[in-house]
Amino acid sequence: MHTLLTPGAQRAFTEAANWLPEADLAALEAAVGPSAELVLSPIGLVELLLGLLSEPDCRAARMLADIGVETVVVLDRWPELVSLPADDFLPGSGRRWSEEVQAAVAAASHCLVDYPQPLELATEHLLLGIASTQTEVTTWLKQRGLHRDQLEREIHRLYGHDPGPLVVDWSTTAGQQPQQDGSESDNRELRTAARDAISVASTRAPAGDSVSHDSRRPAIPEIGVLRIIDAAANRASEGLRVVEDFVRFALDDRHLTALAKQMRHDLTTALAAVSTADRLAARDTPGDVGTGISTSAEQRRPDAAAVVNAALQRVQQALRSLEEFAKLFDPGVASQLESLRYRAYTIGRAILSTSDSLARLADARLYVLIDGRGSVEEMAKLAEALVGTGVHVLQFRDKRLSDRSLLACCRRLREITARSATLLVMNDRPDLAALVHADGVHVGQDELGVKEVRQIVGPRMLVGVSTHSIAQARRAVIDGANYIGVGPTFSSSTKSFPELAGLAVAREVAIEIRLPAFAIGGIGFENLAEVLATGIGRVAVSGAIVSSADPVAAARQMLDRLQ
Repeated sequence: MHTLLTPGAQRAFTEAANWLPEADLAALEAAVGPSAELVLSPIGLVELLLGLLSEPDCRAARMLADIGVETVVVLDRWPELVSLPADDFLPGSGRRWSEEVQAAVAAASHCLVDYPQPLELATEHLLLGIASTQTEVTTWLKQRGLHRDQLEREIHRLYGHDPGPLVVDWSTTAGQQPQQDGSESDNRELRTAARDAISVASTRAPAGDSVSHDSRRPAIPEIGVLRIIDAAANRASEGLRVVEDFVRFALDDRHLTALAKQMRHDLTTALAAVSTADRLAARDTPGDVGTGISTSAEQRRPDAAAVVNAALQRVQQALRSLEEFAKLFDPGVASQLESLRYRAYTIGRAILSTSDSLARLADARLYVLIDGRGSVEEMAKLAEALVGTGVHVLQFRDKRLSDRSLLACCRRLREITARSATLLVMNDRPDLAALVHADGVHVGQDELGVKEVRQIVGPRMLVGVSTHSIAQARRAVIDGANYIGVGPTFSSSTKSFPELAGLAVAREVAIEIRLPAFAIGGIGFENLAEVLATGIGRVAVSGAIVSSADPVAAARQMLDRLQ
């Protein structure tokens, strides 16, 4: 059996070869010339996992995203790995594929024995191969929710296969010498096919080429088009570097930094289809008629957010130019650039929304949830007292009341908070929030999404989202939420939960995400220090204040602790 890889799988292997331990960097930096003899660490399953994640639109990457596994998460677990720019890749660097990778590919290859369609290994098959080994990587993926049997069934469903069991004994495919049902010669054939398949990928074919059965290459663009591509590529790369620097140093946002860095890396990969030597040969900076044309607005920026906004627009415009002119010589590259452009729109919205939300909620630390109490007047008395203490946010939440009663309560709360700096947020009901002109609305994972809420409340109302995992928190950032609730942190007397996110999720969010985040769920004076120790400095509370003997004193004490 001869193993073939889809173009996406081949690109994943190519990207995998570009990750290496930091310890190997010294060897690379000490090497003299590309032909220097180097002996570097073998390419393992973690690098292959990162290679799969470098193809964000492939099935494997989407399956991993569903369980919250992204590049930044893998690097949190294996921080010793670093990525080299595409131009620094040294095909003669002595890198080889580890036995674990060969075992994973051999296990994935066995899928083709009983199911002739597809004839090539795709990224989802490679992920199944990884999940079929008994390694540290597999254990980590399983802990995060990737189970091999479920993955196998999903692949059968996707391809319309009979979901009957495969002949291979998956429990024995892992380790240094995987053994499938069949003769020793069959096993050797599988391993040979695996080595052949990944050796094809390691030749680092230009991104966008299908790794085809012939040697045809895209046509070389004419000089004018090369100049356009060179200039647009430089604008896009430079703009992405400005964006990355902003989210890395100004926002200090690890999640957005990883997304920006990955996009810059993917742009380099896509542009590998155009020879760097050809681009340089066509470049004529002194003769460029546009270098001396500028406007006064280009020389001034009011703040850092304006700088990154201009950079994002530059990236998007440059990608559009690249996409259009790439159609002249390589439609595959044009398609990759189109995908990058759409990603730039999404990442740009998340960056600007995070920056704006941090400014709007800069002083918000204490978020108190109240209900309708026994009457509107009793609720209003409590709300006036809390607003008087300087509570930053009041959320109205009451599942007992009719819509008419909810509206009456919200209108009374709006009257009270309108005279103060306290923000009013309506729980679950964007329609009522819009009616009373509340400052915000908060929704859970089972309610309307941010996109649908925005259609009701407009672009400027604050939209908060409850999150119970780091994956949901990342999604809220990308969706354009203004803040997130993170929890439940502890069990609560006011609301029951099927399971707790605990302090671990709060810690993950604090490390990775800068969008304003409020820890919520069972938080009181007795455990506040534990919450603050995670790095999250904002909390949402209910019972600790509204159910205390003296809500005003409790609110003041909580504010003192938070500030």
